[in-house]
Amino acid sequence: MDILGIPVLSFITYLPLAGILAILFVPRERPRAVKIIANVTALLELCATLYLLAGFNVQAEGMQFIERAEWIPRVDAQYLLGIDGISLLLILLTSLLTLLATLSSWEAITERIKEYYIFMLLLETGMIGVFVSLDLVLFYVFWEVMLVPMYFLIGVWGGERKLYAAIKFFLYTLFGSVMMLIGILVLYFHYHTFDLMAMTESGSFLASTMQAWVFFAFFLGFAIKVPMFPFHTWLPDAHVEAPTAGSVILAGVLLKMGTYGFLRFSLPLFPEASRSFMVPMVVLALISIVYGALVSLMQKDMKKLIAYSSVSHMGFVMLGIFALTPMALKGAVLQMLNHGISTGALFLIVGVLYERRHTRLIAEFGGLSARMPVYAAIFLVITMSSIGLPGLNGFIGEFMILMGTFTVNWMWAAIAATGIVLGAGYMLWLYQRVMFGRIQNSANNDIADLNRREIATFIPLVLLAFVIGIYPKPFLDVMDKPVERIVRIVNPEFHEKKNSVTAAEAGPVKGEAHGGAR
Repeated sequence: MDILGIPVLSFITYLPLAGILAILFVPRERPRAVKIIANVTALLELCATLYLLAGFNVQAEGMQFIERAEWIPRVDAQYLLGIDGISLLLILLTSLLTLLATLSSWEAITERIKEYYIFMLLLETGMIGVFVSLDLVLFYVFWEVMLVPMYFLIGVWGGERKLYAAIKFFLYTLFGSVMMLIGILVLYFHYHTFDLMAMTESGSFLASTMQAWVFFAFFLGFAIKVPMFPFHTWLPDAHVEAPTAGSVILAGVLLKMGTYGFLRFSLPLFPEASRSFMVPMVVLALISIVYGALVSLMQKDMKKLIAYSSVSHMGFVMLGIFALTPMALKGAVLQMLNHGISTGALFLIVGVLYERRHTRLIAEFGGLSARMPVYAAIFLVITMSSIGLPGLNGFIGEFMILMGTFTVNWMWAAIAATGIVLGAGYMLWLYQRVMFGRIQNSANNDIADLNRREIATFIPLVLLAFVIGIYPKPFLDVMDKPVERIVRIVNPEFHEKKNSVTAAEAGPVKGEAHGGAR
């Protein structure tokens, strides 16, 4: 499957670089042309990913659209690309949020515009590359490339403490990446290849002790990115200091790379270690859920509140992953999408107010629904999406995670459910303080409602919230085969138990039927 004679995955991965090349030839004195090129490039990228979706076969097993070429033969590293349903959904999320992030930056970014959009498009190439790479060296290269543009987006266009936040983000993530690189080298000396497909299809796993150590090495890389408690401390600073578009990409896509890493590498390559560390991982996930929600209740800054809510929501995703049941895993993948949609929209919502008032303090607002009715309506929908109201996307993912977890341990599900209650508390309280009541601050008397460009950035996210909430089947169908394959590898006893229960239930019915015939 090609686009303009270029294999589709390579085309999607490197299309943003073509946009960067075009921007380089635009004079700095023509910022509008730079903005147009960046937004058109992001739009074409979204169209290309939709074309990829149209050609995807949801019934096929394994990877699709595989591209393979010799890259570094001395160490057997290949240029190897391919996707399954999980990576396809995350690529679609990445291209959509990048387009909305660039569109939201039209008026927000007024300095070094050319460099800003170059880093945005470079970041998109790094993110897409992570989701399509099937060679571990290539995956690691894209993983590291992604750090550089995000570092500069925070460090150059961020808030007052931007350098502190950027350096903290970089050091935390780099530490995790180095540990993951050690794990990659161990895998190479065991399998004598960096080909992920060859590793998972070989049926040969590391010895138990070594598997546990390598699982831990990968865990550090992925848990910091998620981020899980207690590795979460870089996130609030990065979110608060990043520009609006940076926060959207950080919450909507970059955090998902940690959970994607657990799904793509940790569970299939270290199944015994994944089962052994199931309880500690679930405990950390439950702490993240409750802790993130409680800390969110105490925040005075809207961005910091949403940042800590991400710790809670991503805790739900980790709970779903390490429940190791098909229902919980599907809920986790769907919740990755849901979090990107709802939290990305929430950061855009905060960005709208910040552009108008240059403050994010909740106490500075109140009664805005009278002045901004369209904004209030969209804010309400996204708030309900975030807290998991039935009929919106957040409910489906959380329900599936709780249902899948309940079959393993009902106490885990009960503790996780408290996070939903707390989440409703801090989100509704935030909405009430910002939108309702009388306008106490005179600076809000003449605040403008959303313009057409801002409405355009919210419409796709609002529509997706309703579509997934009302009819999630197409999204679940896309992830069905890869999730089943992961469960087959990491939790084969689940399928055996399920088949034996089905047979036991079917047996008496057949016996009764024969008895009746006699």
